[in-house]
Amino acid sequence: MSLTGANLILKYVRQLDASPGVYRMLDAQARVLYVGKARNLKARVSNYARPTGHSSRIARMISETSQMMFLTTKTETEALLLEQNLIKQLKPRYNVLLRDDKSFPNILVTTEHEFPQIKKHRGAKKEKGAYYGPFASAGAVNKSLNQLQRVFQLRNCSDAMFETRTRPCLQYQIKRCSGPCVGRISVRDYRASVKDAQRFLSGKSTEIQESLASQMVQASEAMEFERAAALRDRIRAMTQVQTNQGINPRTVNEADVIALHIEGGQACVQVFFIRANQNWGNRDFYPRIRADHSHAEVLEAFVGQFYSSKEAPRQLILSHDIENADLVSAALSEAAGRKVELIYPQRGEKFELISGALRNAKESLALRMSETATQAKLLRGIAEAFDLDDAPKRIEVFDNSHIQGAHAVGAMIVSGPDGFLKNQYRKFNIRGDDLTPGDDFGMMKEVMTRRFTRLMKEDPERTSESWPDLLLIDGGAGQVSAVAEILETLGVEDVPMVGVAKGVDRDHGKEEFYIPGRSVFALQRNDPVLYFVQRMRDEAHRFAIGTHRAKRAKAISANPLDDIAGIGASRKRALLAHFGSAKAVSRANLADLKAVDGISAAMAEKIYDFFHEKG
Repeated sequence: MSLTGANLILKYVRQLDASPGVYRMLDAQARVLYVGKARNLKARVSNYARPTGHSSRIARMISETSQMMFLTTKTETEALLLEQNLIKQLKPRYNVLLRDDKSFPNILVTTEHEFPQIKKHRGAKKEKGAYYGPFASAGAVNKSLNQLQRVFQLRNCSDAMFETRTRPCLQYQIKRCSGPCVGRISVRDYRASVKDAQRFLSGKSTEIQESLASQMVQASEAMEFERAAALRDRIRAMTQVQTNQGINPRTVNEADVIALHIEGGQACVQVFFIRANQNWGNRDFYPRIRADHSHAEVLEAFVGQFYSSKEAPRQLILSHDIENADLVSAALSEAAGRKVELIYPQRGEKFELISGALRNAKESLALRMSETATQAKLLRGIAEAFDLDDAPKRIEVFDNSHIQGAHAVGAMIVSGPDGFLKNQYRKFNIRGDDLTPGDDFGMMKEVMTRRFTRLMKEDPERTSESWPDLLLIDGGAGQVSAVAEILETLGVEDVPMVGVAKGVDRDHGKEEFYIPGRSVFALQRNDPVLYFVQRMRDEAHRFAIGTHRAKRAKAISANPLDDIAGIGASRKRALLAHFGSAKAVSRANLADLKAVDGISAAMAEKIYDFFHEKG
């Protein structure tokens, strides 16, 4: 009989030395139960070999352990970084796990154009320019951009739109842009505004305001009253911006304020982003924890996972002290290439900041626990209404969107005990060349085939939480039959499915439900479960429509000139300026193409051949 639990761990201890490293505990099915780091592997792992003195969580984890794996590292810092990467990758059951880890938006001021653009940016910082952030949400960025446009009047249009303008757009009319596209401002003056905007984003608003006031006085004395009035309006706008920003920290230039509140076996972490002495918003996170996880343990795990894919600011202001603060600080400093300080304040402005964040965390968790209780009740109602064995933990809802078959997309949204899981939404670009335009059954078959083929490939044993407990299909008997056929072909016959059709007069509230092997039925109009189903179906429809519109807009805005090798921004500008549109370029003869400045005879032939062959 193979060893398990403490006896098995004791066997491993005898083979270990005092090196730093990472250990994994696995169960009988080779599923990872826990990932941990150690300054001294032998000493750390030997703690698990003790027969008593463990919390109920640790004792249960030890009893389930059937195998262990070890990776030694050169330093403790390497062990910490490796631990957090493995936790994010493997999602062990007994670790604290950060479930929502999306990137945060930034403001980007481009540098490649003579009239730089200011815009929202999310994701990898590949485009050349100056980045300011992170901001807590897209809403916080949009608000800041709106304020910046009022004060500095920088363009937010794309380079392609900029090049084709012949008269000012609405942004110019409402004094949100200075009209560089049509020569209403010089390169020098526009770049001065760009520099002021960058100084403002760097926290130097007082200096800018004093400079604008000085320029206004000079313009007035020179009897340039129109310019003086424009400067006055910018000063007023800046004053309004500063008023709307509320109270900003005086002594904290760059920091993330991280507060943790734990209650009822659940946790909420509030993160406030302070940059350039300005509060750039806050976000709440709800890491998965166990009831006996300590504040220090949860906070250390959160910090490690949160900054594993993000650059840390110069200071992290924490609500609780953590055990390995020196190790975490060293790891973050090494990744950032500069010192990152962890602070646990007891007084002063930093203490006031963390107290406010703690208050937010407590209120957010109370609201979430209330919503979770309601959600659990609705999921039990779903199980009762659709004859499921248990309340579903993962519901997948599918919908399609197209216009007469064009730009067809499928969409999947996910709902569970925590509400909508937006980071698990998926879109499917319909690829079927043999599909008749508008064939909803065919599209649904393709979507379901791709979804479950991938599931069968990635997790055939169904050991993860990625398998659905219920499928909701937008449609009636036909769609349900199509889905059932696909699942049967793939050998998946135990995933319940329900078709949701609009019912009589396609009226909200008269939905009919289709389940294989049951007669069609409806729920009472005032049944909370009906409202819940409607909400999920509407969310799937919203996501499908949004995805379809984005695909259609991309197709509409696509410029065929972009597909010609050797046509860069300057040649594209020259062609559009000469002919007026890409369509006119496609119709031009070879002689006309050769007449364009910057277009050689060889390039003219390439352009002509491109459109001639396509035609």
